[in-house]
This record gives sequence, structure tokens and C-alpha cells, in this order.
Amino acid sequence: MLIRNKLILRFTLLVLAIQLSFSAFVYYFHAAARQQRFSHRLAGKAIMTARLNLGAAASPVDSNAAPARAFRRRDLLTIEQEEISIYAPDNRLLYVSDDTVSQTENLRQLALGPAAGGVPVRFLSGPLEAVALTYGPAGRTYRLFAAGYDELGRAQLASLRLILLAGNVGALVLIILAGWYFADESLKPIARVVKQVKRITARDLSRRVDEGNGTDEIAQLAITFNRMLGGVEQAFEAQKSFVGHASHELRTPLTAALGTLQTGHAYDQNLAEAKDSMASAVEDLRHLVALTNGLLALAQADEAGFRRETVRLDECLTQALAQCQARYPGRTLQLRFGEVPDRLDTPFAVTGNAQLLTNALLNLLDNACKYSRANVVVVLGYRDPVTVAVAVADTGIGIEPAELARVTEPLYRAGNGRQEAGYGIGLAVTQKIAQRHGGELHLESAVGRGTTATLHLMAV
Repeated sequence: MLIRNKLILRFTLLVLAIQLSFSAFVYYFHAAARQQRFSHRLAGKAIMTARLNLGAAASPVDSNAAPARAFRRRDLLTIEQEEISIYAPDNRLLYVSDDTVSQTENLRQLALGPAAGGVPVRFLSGPLEAVALTYGPAGRTYRLFAAGYDELGRAQLASLRLILLAGNVGALVLIILAGWYFADESLKPIARVVKQVKRITARDLSRRVDEGNGTDEIAQLAITFNRMLGGVEQAFEAQKSFVGHASHELRTPLTAALGTLQTGHAYDQNLAEAKDSMASAVEDLRHLVALTNGLLALAQADEAGFRRETVRLDECLTQALAQCQARYPGRTLQLRFGEVPDRLDTPFAVTGNAQLLTNALLNLLDNACKYSRANVVVVLGYRDPVTVAVAVADTGIGIEPAELARVTEPLYRAGNGRQEAGYGIGLAVTQKIAQRHGGELHLESAVGRGTTATLHLMAV
């Protein structure tokens, strides 16, 4: 079901429930008031009849007062299907307004006794409403019964039912129209966002959604979507750049190996010439394998679902130093320790994957050794009590400021470092690994003076 229809339905049901509850409240209290008024009329009729038939001896008021003075205006009103019965203190029937009056319900009420405090008791006598009350002085109490049909009151009640029914039906129509209007007005910003989103395609990711006033929920949704769209645009651009560079880098050794093999097949006349051609092709294929391994490492670093456990970063660094020393036997790698907070159960402990972290550190060490002929200094310490830092510093060729922000892009190489072997994957892999571990890679460099790469990771 559409959100618009859900809003209209819920709004209609809510307001209709309130409307019906109010109508039931009005009808209930009007019916109770009618019943009370009619009961008072019946009681008044019964008392008037008792005064006329029993005389002054049974009157609770002054016996010298004339009976006519005891009449009240309400006593003169006629009641539809009026039935009056008077019982003596010994429960004998003294008076009945009509011989056809049934005494069944009267006798049942008579057997229950008078109500406490002399309050009239309401009950039903067939289709008629009736009351029972006492009359007379203490010691000589008569029981009076009056019944009748409240034609006017019931007619008014029926009119009220009709009015409430028509009002609720009309209100239901207005509620539906109001719900449709407010739902339409409330969803207009969403419809606008949807319309704008439909215009955004993979070929045009630069478009953005209107953020409206920037404060309400729809604006927050648009802001969040624009941020996500910006990330998607960057990812698309990075993917396009990666695919372009990767295709170029892969095509070069493949083309060279193929050309070498084709030339050797066509022109080599002896075994020595064939071996030279095969050796050249093997070297090209080795470059291709190295590049492929680098791309696989980059893809592995992009995966966020690797197994995580508590890892000693100093042990990962020791392994990376050993592997780098094996690659560059004549290079001096100096390991220093920075500040370490007190009261640490396990120093240099982080949460992550030991193999990935070792690869990340090895990439930093390999770059430092590749672009610098002097000693490489590695500092292991803490930036703050919750962040472990590994800084790898060299005094090599450095990186231009304009290129410093791009050297972590896959397959991008700075202009002054392209004479060295490599594919521009190491720093990209290290940055991905840092991000997957909740850390960051920070680079500082000056041309001709060297580069310092610092890996920050959250401590356990």
C-alpha cells in the first residue's frame, strides 16, 4: 500500500474514532437525562394521584392546606399510556388508574421493599418505563407505582440519533477529503525528491537533490542522499580511473610478452636466440603476475568481512621489518619506540587481521626503501591513550604537494617516482586496510627531503 493511502486511512480511522466516541458520549448522556426527566415526571404523577385519592391524612405536608394548592404545573401534563397504582402500608392495592394495569412488576418491586432514603426506583414494566416510591408520614407509608411511555423524549432521542448519524456520515466524507489533502501536502516534498532522483543516472552523477529548508525530516533525507550520492560519484570516478589504469598497466606487459614470443617464433634460428626471447617474455610475465597480485591485494583490502581478533602491532611490525630487510639487504632500518601510556595490560594491541596489518606496514617500509638510499626510521608509539601510531620516515625524493593527495589512488604514481619499479598500488592497499580497521593513513612530504607515512589505529 502506498504511504499516501496509509496516511489517509490512518488519519480517517483516528478522527472517525474520536468523532464516534464523542457522538456516543453525547447520545449516552442525552438518553440518561431523558430517562431521569421522565422518571421525575412519573414520580410527580404518582404523588399527585396519592394526594387526590388518599386525602390530607396521608399527606406529608400541612393537613390544613387545600389539595389544589399542592398541585404543580408538571402534575397537569399528560403522560402517554399512564398507569398509576397505590398500595397501603399493609401491601393492599388501594388504587389503580385502570383495570387493565398489570401488577406483576409492581408486586415484584413491592417484595423487594422500599429504596433507602426514599429515592424513587426505576424499572421496566413491559414496554413502559416505571418508578416505585414511598409516600406518607413515618409509620404510615404508602407505596406508589407509576408507569408510562415517554413519547416526546423518545422522539427527541430518535431525532438525535438521526442527526448524529447524518453528522458522522458527513464528517466521514470531510475527514477523507481532509486526509487526502494533508497527505498530498505532506508528501509533496517526497514526490519532488523522487522526481529529482529519477533524473540521476550513472552517466550524470553530478546532479543533487534539492535540500529544501535543511531542517525538517525530508530535508535531512535529501541531505543524507546527497552525501551518499557524493560517495557514489567518487566511487564511480575511482572505479573508472582504476579500470583505465589497470587496463593500461595489464596491457603493457601482455603486449610486450606477446610481441617477444611472436618475434622469437618468426625469426629465432637457434636455441640461444629462442632462450633470449623466452627470458624477455618471462620477465614481462613476472611483471604481469606482480601487478595481478597487487590488484588482488587491493581487492582483499576492500573487503570488510575479514576475521577480526586482538593483534599485537609490534609483532606485525617485526615481521614486516624482517621481510623488508630481506628485500633490501644493504639498507639500515632503525626501529624506535615512542611514548607508551602507563598501566597497559597489552601494549600495542589492536583489533583486526594480522596478515593485512603486516602487509600494510610492509608496503610503507618498501616505499621508504625504494625511494630513499639513506636509513629508514620507524617509530612505534601512541598518539594518545587510545591510538597506536606507526611512523615510517625516509629522506628520499619526496612528493610534490599537488600529487600528495592522489598517491593513495589505485595505480597512480607521482611523476618523480616513475623511474622506480612499481605499479602505484602499495599506498592504496595500505589506506584501504587502515580504513577497514577504523584507522587512517597520514602522509607528510617535502620534495628532496623525504616522506613520513604514519598509520594510526585504535588501541584495545
